[in-house]
Amino acid sequence: MSLAALGVVFGDIGTSPLYVFKTVLEVSGPHPDRTTALGVLSLIVWTLIAITSMKYVSLAMSVDNEGEGGIMALMSLLGVSRRRRPLVVLAGLFGAALIYGDGAITPAISVLSALEGSLVIAPGMKHHVLAAAIVILVGLFLVQRHGTDRIGSLFGPIMAVWFAVIAALGVHGILKHPGVLWALNPVVGIRYLFSGGGTAFLLLGGIFLCVTGAEALYADMGHFGRRPIRVSWSVIVFPALVLNYAGQAAAVLAGAPTEGSIFFHLCPRPFQVPLIVLSTVATVIASQAIITGAFSMTRQAVQLGWLPRLRIVQTSPTGYGQIYVPSVNWLLMVATVSLTIGFGSSSNLAAAYGIAVSGTMLITTVLLCLATRELWAWSWAKALVLAGALAVLDAAFVAANMTKLAQGGWVPLAMGAVVYVIMLVWQTGARAVRAQREGTAEQVSRVLQEIAAGQYPRVPGTAVFLARSDYGRPPILLWHLLRNRSLHESVLIMDVTTASVPQVPAEEALTIKELAPRLWLAEVRFGFMQRHDVPLVLQRLRAQGYPLDLDDVTYYLGRDRIASREDGRGMPHPIRALFAFLQLNAAPLPD
Repeated sequence: MSLAALGVVFGDIGTSPLYVFKTVLEVSGPHPDRTTALGVLSLIVWTLIAITSMKYVSLAMSVDNEGEGGIMALMSLLGVSRRRRPLVVLAGLFGAALIYGDGAITPAISVLSALEGSLVIAPGMKHHVLAAAIVILVGLFLVQRHGTDRIGSLFGPIMAVWFAVIAALGVHGILKHPGVLWALNPVVGIRYLFSGGGTAFLLLGGIFLCVTGAEALYADMGHFGRRPIRVSWSVIVFPALVLNYAGQAAAVLAGAPTEGSIFFHLCPRPFQVPLIVLSTVATVIASQAIITGAFSMTRQAVQLGWLPRLRIVQTSPTGYGQIYVPSVNWLLMVATVSLTIGFGSSSNLAAAYGIAVSGTMLITTVLLCLATRELWAWSWAKALVLAGALAVLDAAFVAANMTKLAQGGWVPLAMGAVVYVIMLVWQTGARAVRAQREGTAEQVSRVLQEIAAGQYPRVPGTAVFLARSDYGRPPILLWHLLRNRSLHESVLIMDVTTASVPQVPAEEALTIKELAPRLWLAEVRFGFMQRHDVPLVLQRLRAQGYPLDLDDVTYYLGRDRIASREDGRGMPHPIRALFAFLQLNAAPLPD
């Protein structure tokens, strides 16, 4: 399991050495002095320790929602009642939306960084790097519909080779300048940060890129478990990253050329071509992890009611995490390819990268503070001391990254803002629709009395009226009776809801009561990580003795039409128009 985690969880953070030092050198200058090189290395190492090891691996992964992690699960855990915890929900949604912004940049900057390694041995390839990156990225998105279960088993071993190689390259560099290990002392980094002036502050924006994949460790906890991720990080990933960053700093101090990526200058020339190939494969795996994470987070948001229903395709009959969301895939592809073309190089992308995820990390810190207080019963003083220390660090990185706004940092923020607005509008509109539907309760009560009195003739078969979040009062039932004046022999109103936990035990998932002769209301609860399998529910009811004809089942789904009120009240026109558009394009309920 730890080997499998290497291929999915650590792809992003594991390929960061391709561009972190390169980005830092573009701010500090190509030939930094010893103080700068050691200070930067010290800040990188201790940023990895403070944010990844302490905040995410130790603290955040101890706060799970039935085994699931990530900001969406954390928000759900703390904000179970949306009315009671609106600020928690709003903050969590904003943090989740920001992930989409930087998620579009990650594949672009990773693949470009790997391919730009070819410029070390063939500078004339510069004009071909962009085209090759676009081909790889487009190909990656095109194969998503086929799933990755067949080749996914190779990801772990390949990334294991990757971490072994970058560790060996780091040792190779350290041997040339062993004094670089002095940077493991945190005082070196702190002293440089406070004595380096404005340059040191600006460098934080580049240094932060070493932990942009830390959020993935927490988000993927549900797929692999807490222990495999912790073991992989502590035993393999963290040591390899520290060795490689130290090797790059040593190479700089030893006078290695700093044009292009210092990462590839660590490698002896005969092995540079294989390293470029391995780097490209590793960045593709990292990109795949980002795409898969976007699919998973989207499904969580849909099932929690924060996004409209989207078509979700299961690509593997055994792995529930193997899904494909066409709309998200194509939007990400357009965004990623557009960013690749628009920015043109990993250096330009680095100027825009990190600003959104730094905001997500700050929000995660706030949510973790609430979690330690409410779930672990910490005192406010204890919770605020821990959260305050982490928040100061997060806020420093947010401030440093804000300097990237003019260089393109506004792009991921704008993308995240669009997703955030969609989430808020959908939730606002859905709440208004639910309130309107509650007005049908009196009509339903009257109709149930008429059914009990035998006023409607029965026809053979089973009718299932899906009443997702309608509290058992689907308007389509009234519509059906009004027009057909008849009812199936067996009628099941199925009220499907999504719980705020990932998995709902079978014994708690189904409640049924009879509303009229051979007419039942089934309240079905799914966890937000479970498939909404309605036919399976029918089979369970049949096994319990309910007379349902499973060979002749008719499903009834309703679609609302959003109209303006005659008195002008209700949602403002822009919100109503966007909600109507989202609802019109929502996938049918079975998806």
